[in-house]
Amino acid sequence: MKVVLQNLTKKFPGPKKTDAEVVAVHDFTFEIPDGELIGLLGPSGCGKSTALNLISGLLKPTSGRIFFGEDDVTDLPPENRGVGLVFQNYALYPHLTVKQNIIFPLQNRKGKDKLSKEEMSEKANAIAKLVQIDGLMDRKPSELSGGQQQRVAIARALVKMPRVLLLDEPLSNLDARLRLRTREEIKRIQQETGITTIFVTHDQEEAMSISDKIVVMKAGVIQQVGKPQDVYDDPVNLFVAKFLGTPPINVFLGRVQGGKLYIGEDAILDAAGVSDREVYVGIRPEGFVLREDGPLCCTLDRLEVMGRDISVVSSNPHCQAPTVRSIISAENRVDLASGTVRFAVKPNKVFIFDQENEKRIRFSAGDTCHG
Repeated sequence: MKVVLQNLTKKFPGPKKTDAEVVAVHDFTFEIPDGELIGLLGPSGCGKSTALNLISGLLKPTSGRIFFGEDDVTDLPPENRGVGLVFQNYALYPHLTVKQNIIFPLQNRKGKDKLSKEEMSEKANAIAKLVQIDGLMDRKPSELSGGQQQRVAIARALVKMPRVLLLDEPLSNLDARLRLRTREEIKRIQQETGITTIFVTHDQEEAMSISDKIVVMKAGVIQQVGKPQDVYDDPVNLFVAKFLGTPPINVFLGRVQGGKLYIGEDAILDAAGVSDREVYVGIRPEGFVLREDGPLCCTLDRLEVMGRDISVVSSNPHCQAPTVRSIISAENRVDLASGTVRFAVKPNKVFIFDQENEKRIRFSAGDTCHG
C-alpha cells in the first residue's frame, strides 16, 4: 500500500493562551512506496511520533492530506484506515493469554468481515508462527520476557493484515542484545508480509540497519530523505552529518583560502571551486589515515582497542568537541610516547558546511595536502 503525505502540518496550542502555536510537523510531503520499510528518524521533539499519529488517525492534521493508495484517509477514524499500531509500551491485556491478545482485534469485526472462532484461531496461529511465538500461546504477558511481549504486540498488529504497519519506538524498552535481534526479526517479518511499514526511532543505528529509506527530521521539518548509506555518505547539512554515525562525525572550525581547506594552520585538502570563507569541517572517524607526514596534527590522548580496529582519541584546538575520534586498522602502530599524532584524510569522508546556514558546500577535493 503506497502512502502519500501532502503538505502535512500539525500545530498545537501554546502552553499558555498568549503563547504562539507550537508547530510539531511542518509542510511534511513524502511518498512511501508500496511494501517498503521507512524509518522516521530524529531527536526527541522533532515531530516523528506526531507524523506517525497523523498517519494512524490518532491526530487530525491542521492542514494537508493523507492518502493510502488512491484513498484519501485524512478524515477517516483510525479503525477505518486499516493500520496496525505497535507502541513503545506493549499495551497487552494482562488477564488474557498470548492467543487471546492476538485474537482481540479480530473480535470487533462486524457484518461480512465477522470471523468464526475457528477462523480467528487459525489466523492467530499463523501469525504467531510468523513472529516465532507459537509455543507461547497459553501464557500470560507476565510470564513473557520483554522481547516476547514485543512479538505479541507485533502479532496483534499484524493479525488483521493491515494496509500499513506503524511502529513507534518499538525497541526502546529492550536491552541492547535483544534490540539487535528484534530489529532483525522486524525486517524479516516485514519482508515476508510485504506490508508497508513506518518505523519511528531516535536511534540512528536502528533506523539505518533495517530501513529501505530514512527520513531525517528536525523541528518538524524533513531535512533529508534517502537510502541509509546514501544519506550517511552524502549529508545535505551539518545537522544530518552530526546525527548519523557512531562514533559521531568530528566537526572542526576551518576555512577555505586560496583553493585549500585549512584546519588552523594545517592545509588538509584541496578545495577547488570554493571561494575564501569560514567553514565547518566534518570528518568521519573512518576518514583519518595515520601518516607520519600527514597534514593534520593532533595531541594524542589514548588508544582504545576494539579488536580489528583502534580508536585513536586525540584533541585539536579547532575541534568543536573535547576529543577527536579516529578509527584506524589495528595493524597500525601508534607511538604513544610521541604525544602527537598526524593524519592524512580521505577526501570522500570530509564534508564542509557554510558557517552561516550550515548547508553543505560541494567541492573538488583533489589529493590530500601535505602541509
